[in-house]
Amino acid sequence: MKIVVDDKIPYIRETLEQLADEVVYKKGLEIGPEDVKDVDALIVRTRTRCDEQLLKGSKVQFVATATIGYDHIDTTWCEQNGIEWTNSPGCNSGSVAQYIESVLLSLNPSEGGGLVGLTLGVVGCGHVGSKVCRVGEQLGMRVLVNDPPLASQNPAERRDLPTDSILPLPLERVGVRLFVSLETIAREADIITFHVPLDETTRYLADEAFFKKLRRQPVIINSSRGGVVDEAALLRAMDEDRVSQAVIDTWEHEPDISRTLLNKAFIATPHIAGYSADGKVNADNMVVEALCRHFSLPQPPPIQAPKLPKDFQYTGNPLELYNAMNDSRKLKSCPESFEDLRGNYPLRREFFDQ
Repeated sequence: MKIVVDDKIPYIRETLEQLADEVVYKKGLEIGPEDVKDVDALIVRTRTRCDEQLLKGSKVQFVATATIGYDHIDTTWCEQNGIEWTNSPGCNSGSVAQYIESVLLSLNPSEGGGLVGLTLGVVGCGHVGSKVCRVGEQLGMRVLVNDPPLASQNPAERRDLPTDSILPLPLERVGVRLFVSLETIAREADIITFHVPLDETTRYLADEAFFKKLRRQPVIINSSRGGVVDEAALLRAMDEDRVSQAVIDTWEHEPDISRTLLNKAFIATPHIAGYSADGKVNADNMVVEALCRHFSLPQPPPIQAPKLPKDFQYTGNPLELYNAMNDSRKLKSCPESFEDLRGNYPLRREFFDQ
């Protein structure tokens, strides 16, 4: 068996080389038709477009992406041509929640005290969004959730708010999760964070019309997919003081990101919200499990995340484990290194396990 793998997927090499006869590592952006012609399996990240142009005429029968998102895979074409594909749902949900916690604490240097009573609007409450909700609740925020499919499954939890005015914050709603419309989030939230996949229903979910509905000059956070937020409309909203701050991890036209938005954003990071070692290892194990299942191979022992250095000092402050401001400073100082910053990301853990 021969496998081609994105060379920036960490921790997986030893396991794959025990399973396959040949493993070839290439930069995701450089994987082309000639590279996969005689390949049985392809393991990628978001940088490799897996479609007819890449796969037609190849031996590939299995495609796995070590990411939650799979909009870079033409799933219809793969299915029509007998190619099994799989993604890694929820693999880095804890990592993204850690990123959002870091952002929230950085917005309020009092380490959370300034967040109590503020309203967090979470758009999308799947693997990632549900953990982000818990972060907000633990910080004492009122959490509003927009997720129509989920709300329809839980009608008893849907408590949409009146549309005629901004409501004062009832004390009993602090730390309570409410399912509401996107319009209510636009009207009520102090901080709005997006956690939806990118498809035709979510492309430019935050568009000109959405920004015109904002009432509290909120902070806008996008760590889902670049096309979920219309960046041109966001910049206009910032210029018009409809948005107080922007935190951007996922960008339109990556890696050729908007320098204007980069400079204006409070925190700007190179699509690394989900890049903890824990999230990477989760994805690795999901990919390996699916690969072994497809090719009827014995399952190897789970891949483990590396430990933090022995001299690492942790006093209980989450920002000691991860501070998004550090990643932001690196990108702002050298935006042309967007891909290098992603591909050579330092060790980051979600918890202290020494």
